[in-house]
Amino acid sequence: MEILRGIAVGPGIAIGEAVVLDAEDFRIPCRSVARAAVEQEREKFQQAVEGSIGELERQTQWLLGNLGREAANVFAWHIGVLKDAKLQQGILRHIQEKAYSAAYATSTVMREYQRRFLQMSDPLLVERIRDVRDIERRLLRNILGDTREDLAHLTKPAVLIAHDLTPTQTAQLADTLVTGVALDVGGATSHTAILLHSWGRPSVIGLNDVSTRLSGGDTVIIDAVNQLVIANPDETTLNEYRRQESNYTRLAAELDTLRDLPSITRDGESVHLLSNVEFPHEARTSLAKGAEGVGLFRTEFLFLQPSGFPSEEDQYRAYLETVRAMQGRPVTIRTFDLGADKYTQEKRYEHERNPMLGLRSIRYSLANVGMFKTQLRAILRAAVEGEVRLMFPLLMSLMEFRQAKMTLHDAMEDLEEAGIPYRRELPVGIMLETPAAAIQVKEFCREVDFISIGTNDLLQYLVAVDRGNEEVSRFYDPSHPALLRTLADVMSACTKAGRDCSLCGEMAGSPLYALFLLGIGLRSFSMAPANIPEIKKLIRLATVAQARRVARRALTFETERQVTSYLREETRKLLPEDPI
Repeated sequence: MEILRGIAVGPGIAIGEAVVLDAEDFRIPCRSVARAAVEQEREKFQQAVEGSIGELERQTQWLLGNLGREAANVFAWHIGVLKDAKLQQGILRHIQEKAYSAAYATSTVMREYQRRFLQMSDPLLVERIRDVRDIERRLLRNILGDTREDLAHLTKPAVLIAHDLTPTQTAQLADTLVTGVALDVGGATSHTAILLHSWGRPSVIGLNDVSTRLSGGDTVIIDAVNQLVIANPDETTLNEYRRQESNYTRLAAELDTLRDLPSITRDGESVHLLSNVEFPHEARTSLAKGAEGVGLFRTEFLFLQPSGFPSEEDQYRAYLETVRAMQGRPVTIRTFDLGADKYTQEKRYEHERNPMLGLRSIRYSLANVGMFKTQLRAILRAAVEGEVRLMFPLLMSLMEFRQAKMTLHDAMEDLEEAGIPYRRELPVGIMLETPAAAIQVKEFCREVDFISIGTNDLLQYLVAVDRGNEEVSRFYDPSHPALLRTLADVMSACTKAGRDCSLCGEMAGSPLYALFLLGIGLRSFSMAPANIPEIKKLIRLATVAQARRVARRALTFETERQVTSYLREETRKLLPEDPI
């Protein structure tokens, strides 16, 4: 049994057989073959070795002729490993004695090699793990060819193990039998983590080397309550977690009974609970969880599909589907938040040195006005059929907001000239995500129709921590007193100005912060659909007077630890059975 600790981004517990996802987006199943097919698998492996060596030798010759001997020597070690008789015999033994498929035998042995390099003390040798992974991928490519399997072809529930997932891969999990995820990399509010949270299944990320330590077919427990991944548990541990899984399922079912009950405090204060969505089909999930509307439609994920840019018609249909699915409830559409770790870095010939501070979000939109106007036209058209609000992301100055509004008016003129129906009176707001916008919130309140606070990026820029970097994730803590005081100041300014203010960062879906947010005056929470029932339960148990007392006290603390301990203690008074 092996226990690994990471960062939990999804609720609950999942138990299942591991499926390891290769970096090239195909899975290596745990598979045995019929005894009659063993010889065929042996031949398949040997042909893959010969093919891989041939590829490397051709690449070496090209490098020698074009870039010199030093560059050509890069692949010499790879060829040496592939020709190693001991390695080949180890893989062939798995095929012969255990009747493993060539792909699974190769993956099993190569991952054992990776584990050995991880245990070495010499940093230069540890670096060789990248070479071993590259060799494994090359062999698997040659073994599987066009028969490689993806997650869509799973025939039974499984736990997904991978180094990382792209936003597109993550978004596709909803259509698979994957019940939990464990990843080597990632921070709590990386974009992959946000999608995993929205997916609503148990996930633990930032595990460093889980994809190397585990093999397909291993029994795995994803404990997103305690931020653990347990590989090959003993019988006692497995039985205990099966009991916990059953209890968690029961609690989730109880929470679902709250769906049609109003979100109102014990002393009669109404609170709006909205959902964050990435794709139109999630609107239906939101309704099933009791959402009163969509507080954040993250449209950039429409741009992350392999097919490339969505056309105006593609976007119009996606927005219209969402608006119709919400059946008259409000839908807040955020214009694309591309850049940073989403999309633009993959397309650049030269990567930005610090993309989180680079050409992203509204900056990217204003630098690509044609693309921006196309999206705005699609939103304006879809808004004819519902209560749509438009939101611009990551504003740092009033000038940016005014430029964005000018582009919106240009889009309206385009539709007017073309005789295409659109909504003229569209509420326009901003996502407050930068310290600059927080400091100028009074000025923004004079020009915007509403404000939505994005705590994921706001915290990142307040504490100077890249929220997608697991190396510094311990410093990224929503309990930081600076964030709490900033939120209190923003809420106060919005209340005095009479501007609607919601919060759509991951903080909104955490029971730990619900009392504090309620206490500083927040009355509109937007979160992953899976979090809505628990937040509703807490709100229905609380009073505004109690929440204000909690908020006042929380704002006096000097450290994150003090804040977290106090908020956990107060929350457990209302939710003693729930893991917080």
